Amino acid sequence: QVQLVESGGGLVQAGGSLRLSCSGSGRTVTAYAMGWFRQAPGKDREFVAGISRSGANIDHADSVKGRFTISRDGARNTVYLQMNSLKPEDTAVYYCAAKTNAISSGLYYSADTYTYWGQGTQVTVSS
Repeated sequence: QVQLVESGGGLVQAGGSLRLSCSGSGRTVTAYAMGWFRQAPGKDREFVAGISRSGANIDHADSVKGRFTISRDGARNTVYLQMNSLKPEDTAVYYCAAKTNAISSGLYYSADTYTYWGQGTQVTVSS
C-alpha cells in the first residue's frame, strides 16, 4: 500500500499560482493511477486531474483545463498539481488519491474508485 501526504496549499490572491505536491511512501506512486480531487464546503468531492499508471495519459476537469497541470516524478515518488490563474471558485480542500488495479493507460474520474487518500491541503483564493 501507499501513504499519501499533500502539501503546498495556502492563501493566494486571484490570478496567483500554487503548486501542490503529493508525496508517497511505502509503494511507489507509479504503481497506481493517481488523481487530484477537491471539496468545497457544502459540495461533493470533485475530480480535478488524473494521470494514468503509465504516466502517458493525463486529463483535467473542464473547469481547470488550461490553468492546472498534473505531473509525476517517479524518482521523488511525488505527484504534482500546478495551479495557475487561480480563481476564488478554486477554493477548496485538495486531495490526492491512488487507485489500485488500474490498467496502464486508464484514467479514472470517480472518487469512489480510488483506494488510498491523503489528508488534504487547504487552498484559499481571495478576490
